Amino acid sequence: MMFNFHVNQSLFYALAAADARPLAKAIEATYERPATAQWGLFLRNHDELDLGRLTEKQRQKVFEEFGPDKDMQLYDRGIRRRLAPMLDNDRRRLELAYSLMFSLPGTPVIRYGDEIGMGDDLSLPERNCARTPMQWSTEPHGGFTKNDKPVLPVISEGPLGFQYLNVAHQRRDPNSMLNWTERLIRMRKEAPEIGWGECVPIETSDNGVLALRYDWRGNSVLVIHNLHSKPIEVTFTVGLGEHGERLIDIADGGNSEAENNSEHRLLLDGYAYRWFRVGGLDYLLRRKEV
Repeated sequence: MMFNFHVNQSLFYALAAADARPLAKAIEATYERPATAQWGLFLRNHDELDLGRLTEKQRQKVFEEFGPDKDMQLYDRGIRRRLAPMLDNDRRRLELAYSLMFSLPGTPVIRYGDEIGMGDDLSLPERNCARTPMQWSTEPHGGFTKNDKPVLPVISEGPLGFQYLNVAHQRRDPNSMLNWTERLIRMRKEAPEIGWGECVPIETSDNGVLALRYDWRGNSVLVIHNLHSKPIEVTFTVGLGEHGERLIDIADGGNSEAENNSEHRLLLDGYAYRWFRVGGLDYLLRRKEV
């Protein structure tokens, strides 16, 4: 597995600038890969968010949006924060970011703690701020260890401290980030077109809306993300003739029927994401063997 840093950095610029075009270009530029390899797609890892592949203007935009203070930055080219505090713990933006990652070409990779929205400790040096112990429960040190003193301290202050933010609490909350992430993983598994199919970017009426169609064995899935913070009406054509005139929602929204000239018109809330099956739910009956 090879990690796709070009797409990773372009994704954060798309989130910062509400501009899907550089991300679509990064997807197309890295689409070809060896037959025996696969792209690994991630949002954050144990190191800083490296922005070295962006232009200076793009990099400054990401700094301004997600790491404006010097103590949030590292090596003048990256951000050392975890995802949740970078996005101001905004559940809408967190869901948008993970829906994006899970619907891009490749294999999604989740870093420990991000499934519950863990924070960071900027008082720790360099990359250690984002390497604090996993917050399992309200037990001492977040249930991570029975030792008197772990190598790095667990986050224990503020709303992201282990007393409030931990796996044990979120397992019992059906609306928690953890349970939402489990549902997202299940939805991704039910759309094998994303993992195996050909990715086709779809042009929309707004540059802040990313639409990707995946085709595999006679079936198609369409995923749409609104990078804007505000609601927006967007139009697009799926590009599969009559077959693309009906979209069946497989996430949390509603279906869509095409209007004149096979054009769909959607009203998307701020940071909204939509996952559709193209044509209908009889895809198993229509799936081809090759």
